[in-house]
Amino acid sequence: MYPILIDFGRFKLHSYGLMLFLAFAVGIYIAYRRGRRAGLAEGLVLDISTAVIISGLIGARALYVLTHLNEFRGRWIDIISPIQSDGSIGYAGLVLLGGVLFALATSLFIAWLRDAPLLKLLDVFAPSIALGVGIGRIGCFLNGCCFGLPTKLPWGMVFPAGTPAGSVFPHQHIHPTQLYASIYGFALFAVLLLLERRYKKFEGYTFSLLLIGYGLLRFLNEMIRWYEPGFRVLEYHGRVFTLSQAISLALVLSGIVLYRYAGRLPSGGSGSPRPRSEE
Repeated sequence: MYPILIDFGRFKLHSYGLMLFLAFAVGIYIAYRRGRRAGLAEGLVLDISTAVIISGLIGARALYVLTHLNEFRGRWIDIISPIQSDGSIGYAGLVLLGGVLFALATSLFIAWLRDAPLLKLLDVFAPSIALGVGIGRIGCFLNGCCFGLPTKLPWGMVFPAGTPAGSVFPHQHIHPTQLYASIYGFALFAVLLLLERRYKKFEGYTFSLLLIGYGLLRFLNEMIRWYEPGFRVLEYHGRVFTLSQAISLALVLSGIVLYRYAGRLPSGGSGSPRPRSEE
C-alpha cells in the first residue's frame, strides 16, 4: 500500500487526496463535454463543477467528523484547519458518500437558482459520479482504509501493518472492499452510457439509474465492510445496519421514485419550467 506518495516533511502527498483530485478532474471534464452535447450553457456546467469540488470536499469532511467525533475532542480546530495540531498539513479524514450527497444538494440548489433544466443537468453529471467513485476508491485501496472483513476467498488480501486495515486485521486475508467499489464504479459508468445511448426516452433516466445502481451496489458492499464499534444506525431482527447502508437504501428508493416521476412528465422530463433557457 502507498498511503503517502511523496513525503516533504510536514507536507505529504497522500494517495487518497491525489485520486480524489483525479476523480473530480476527470469527472468534470466528461460532464463538460456531455453538457455541450446536451445543449447546456457552458457557464452553467462550469459553475456547478466548481461548486461540486468545494461542496464535495466540505461534505466528505463533515460526514467523517460527525462519525468520528471522539477523534477531534480537545482539538476541534483540526476539523477546519489545514494545519493540524500535530503540525501536519492537510486533512486525513474524508468520507466519499458525504461528499457525493452534499455536492448533489449544492448542484440542485444552483440549478434551481439558475432555472436550469434540472433533469437534463442531472443526466449530464450522472456518469461522472460513477466514474468518480471508481477512481476515488483506488485512493482508498492505496491508503488501506475503507477495508472489508476477514475472508477465506482466494482474492482476500493481507494489508501491511502500518495501514488502517493491517492494524485492525494484522496478517489476515480480508475483503478488498475498496477494489470492489472501484470495479462497480467503473462498471456502472460504462453501463449508464450504454443504456443511455440505447434506451433513454426521457430526461432523468440516466440519473435515476445511477441512484438505483449505486445505492444497491453500495448497500451490498457494506455487508462485508468493517466499521469501528459504535458506527451503527439501527438493528432489525438481529441485523445491524450502518449509516452508509441507510443512505444507500434511500438512494435506491429515490431513484425508483425519480424514474417513475420523470417518465410520466408530459414534456419528456425536462424538469424545468423553462427547459430551453440554458441551451
